[in-house]
Amino acid sequence: MLREMADLGFEYAELSHGIRVTLVPGILQAVQEGVMKISTTHNFCPLPPGIMNAAPNLYQPSSPGSVERDQWRRYTAASLDFGNRVKARVLITHMGSEFFFFLSPARKLSALSEKLEEANLPLRDNAQYMAELQKLLAKLRKGTPQHYRRIREGITEMAALATECGIKFGCENREGLLELPLDEDMETFIASMDSLKVVGGWHDTGHARIKEMEGVITHSAFLEKNHHRLLGFHLHDVSAEGKDHQPLGSGSVDWPMVRKYIRPEHILVLELSPRLTVEQVKQSKIFLEKWLADGVTPPASPAQG
Repeated sequence: MLREMADLGFEYAELSHGIRVTLVPGILQAVQEGVMKISTTHNFCPLPPGIMNAAPNLYQPSSPGSVERDQWRRYTAASLDFGNRVKARVLITHMGSEFFFFLSPARKLSALSEKLEEANLPLRDNAQYMAELQKLLAKLRKGTPQHYRRIREGITEMAALATECGIKFGCENREGLLELPLDEDMETFIASMDSLKVVGGWHDTGHARIKEMEGVITHSAFLEKNHHRLLGFHLHDVSAEGKDHQPLGSGSVDWPMVRKYIRPEHILVLELSPRLTVEQVKQSKIFLEKWLADGVTPPASPAQG
């Protein structure tokens, strides 16, 4: 796996939340032999024993259940330890979601969005959709204080270990409407943990673009508000149909706008779909290198279509 990425010309890799325990010995050997350097890992990495598929939301620090929060701490600690062994700098972390005992309050909005998307109608231009979205966000805001308190408690308990490992938590902006922190709260949420010195933001261009298409945020305004606390970026494009993890330059992400907020200290990760061809991965790498070098967004190549 790491050899394949090295052969494509990459020096660093992110280890995702789909790394099974059985892969750990080979990864450690590859890192030790200098096949690849590891910039970041993604909680949980490696996966908890017995879990075979990517499961970043398996345990959530926002959960009202103490058993689940204990499991989150246990496997987050294991992820920090593993990250330390591979010399990663950031553990990208999902911070949980709003919890509801009964039906999800997003179900009505989801049904409406599906109907509008089938009719090929932009969500943010539909008055009924936007009204339902504001109702949902108002309901979510009522529950955030208790969820944020539990998340902060969990991160605080992990702060000493994170410091010891030399790793920071990258709080990722999420695409799910119920996931936390809410986009409008990202700045204050991270600021509330500044004293721990182990938490920063992690910007996912695809998630932000999807939220923009849904009328939740304006991508540029979100980055303007949050860029000063960023540790890095997940870079991928989004098709007109809202499909993310697409080749850079092939979709609707405003790359010239994003470029304005990237700094030399930021970690940049291409987060592309495994369904893409090797040529599409290569073209995304070329796109990124040219884009960073001269600040001009190159045209999409035929291989990226």
